[in-house]
Order: sequence, then structure tokens, then C-alpha cells
Amino acid sequence: MPDLSAASLALIEIAASSAPIPERAEALLGGLRRLVPFDAAWVALAEPLSSGYTSLASVDLDDSTLEFLGGPVTARDIEMTGANQARFPIGPSDLPYPAEEVPTWTECLLPAGFREGLGVALFGPGGRQVGFVTVLSGSKEPPSPEMRHRLGRLTSVLAHGIDPMRSLLPAARLVRGATAGAVVRADGGTQPLPGLADHALLAAGSPVVGIAHAEIGAGHVYTSFLWPVGGRHAPDGHTRVTALASADDVPAVLTGMVLLSPPPYLRGLTPRELEVLGLLVNGCSNHAIASHLVVAPRTVAAHLEHILVKLGSQTRTLAAVRAERDGLYVPPLTLAPPRRP
Repeated sequence: MPDLSAASLALIEIAASSAPIPERAEALLGGLRRLVPFDAAWVALAEPLSSGYTSLASVDLDDSTLEFLGGPVTARDIEMTGANQARFPIGPSDLPYPAEEVPTWTECLLPAGFREGLGVALFGPGGRQVGFVTVLSGSKEPPSPEMRHRLGRLTSVLAHGIDPMRSLLPAARLVRGATAGAVVRADGGTQPLPGLADHALLAAGSPVVGIAHAEIGAGHVYTSFLWPVGGRHAPDGHTRVTALASADDVPAVLTGMVLLSPPPYLRGLTPRELEVLGLLVNGCSNHAIASHLVVAPRTVAAHLEHILVKLGSQTRTLAAVRAERDGLYVPPLTLAPPRRP
């Protein structure tokens, strides 16, 4: 009889480790086997943009079985049987109809030699579905109540271990004083970032999110800029916006984060000068800046003269470099983000 308390502690340690998500998932299944014996197992991430799943790790499943489990049929079966809900693990013997009516069993698992098993959805903070895990057996004997309850008690540990937000939050903490944040998805939408408040500027469709999405999509790992609060002329000051690309082990659909924090020292730059700097960072000429702001070229020249003094720069190019480095600019809404190496 294995030492269940020691095995449980080992599983918790695996879940809390800083290893990449796929490595944690594989180690979690290995640790889970000591607590919930199985012949094969599969753990997958829930896809944020659909009801599907992306395979993370498995034990003793061949490629064709894994391909089927990661496909749309299994996703539909999980939803149809209610296994995607927050409930105790269920198996084929728990269904109110024969398991043969479930395509995943008849087309995939039964031909592969599996007769019983348990599946359960994994949920993170706030009721956010993180993934799904199933353990399988070649025996026709249904899982014991003890096994079912033990797997149910471990779902929070497994969810913590594969939660992709775990790889995002350390980077978010590097932004000093961050007061709000959101995850940016590949489709330009957003979802909450655990531990940080929501904000209207971070809602899907917000220009701030649009700029952050474009910056991340252009391959920029880090971007910082200012945003006027209360209107274009910043009657309520500015907030700092930071866009960060996701780490390599985060699912590709979660492209990065956008965070809000207090503004830095603005060096006396006015709201209009910060707008001019945004156009300067974007590579606009004086004539283009004047056209964009609907002012005379001589007005732009005067703004640039003041900017050079405040930033301690001898040239407009150096001023643009310093503004971009320090995030001291308000990006233009109607132009593409600047191209940077």
C-alpha cells in the first residue's frame, strides 16, 4: 500500500513547480498514478476560444487515441455527458444510458481495450475551466467510491498544476504598481487576469487592447505607453499601459497581457507633447504630424523644440528613442504601431 500522504504532498509539489506546463502535466500524471491507479490517462487544456481541448500529456495511449481525444468528437461528448461541469468524476457506468451511445467510447476507447474510467473537468480560480483529466482501465469493474472521491479531491491540485495563468502572473508582477490587467487572446479579445482588477480600458474592443494586441502580434515582447484618462486631452491625467508577450509554454491562443499602472514622471511633458511624441515614435514627419493633429507645421516645430529640451535630446530621433524606451508617449489611434526590430 503506497504512502498516500507522501504521494499527495509529492503531487502538490509537482503542481507548484516552475517547470514548463507540459513537463508539469506529465509529472502530475506520474504522481497521480500512485494515488489513483490506472492503466492509461490523459490530461488536456481547455481552449479559451472554443469548447475543445488541447492534449498536454498522457500515459500509455497511442498516437491515434490521442488524436481522437484531442478532437471535436470527444469535446462534444464531454459536454453532452456533463463532464465539463464542476462535479465529481464520472465514468461510463454513471451514465443514464449505455456507454456505447457515446462515440468516444465506441469509436476510440473500447477498440483500444478500455472498459472503464473516470473523467473530470479542472477549474481554476473564479470558476474558469482550465482543462480536463481522464483515467482509464481495461477492467470492466467500475472505479471504487474511494478512487472516485480521491480523484475528486485532487482536481484543484491538478488544475493548479496545468493552469496557463501560472506562467503569466510572474511576468505581470514585474510591472510595478499594476492596478488592473487582462490576458490578450489571439482573436483580440480579453479575459481576466487572476489577482488584478478589471478596467474599462481593458475590455475587448478598447483601443488600448487593440494597440497592445497589435504590438504583441508584431513580435514585441515588451511595450509601454501612456493613455489619457477622461478624454483625449487627459483632464484626469494619464495611466501607464504595458503590453507583455506570453512565455513560450503558454498556449498560443493566449498571446500576452495588458496591464495598467500609475504613470511615470512625465518630465513636464504636456498632453499635446505626448501626442506629438507618439507620432514621432511612429516615424511621422513634421508635415504628417501637423496633418494628423490638424495644426500648422510651425506649431509642430514649437512642440518639438520644447520636447527636445524636456527630454534632454539633441535630435528628434534621439527624442523618439528615449520616449519609446521610457514609455513617454501616447500612441496615435489611426496609425499602425511602429515597426521595431
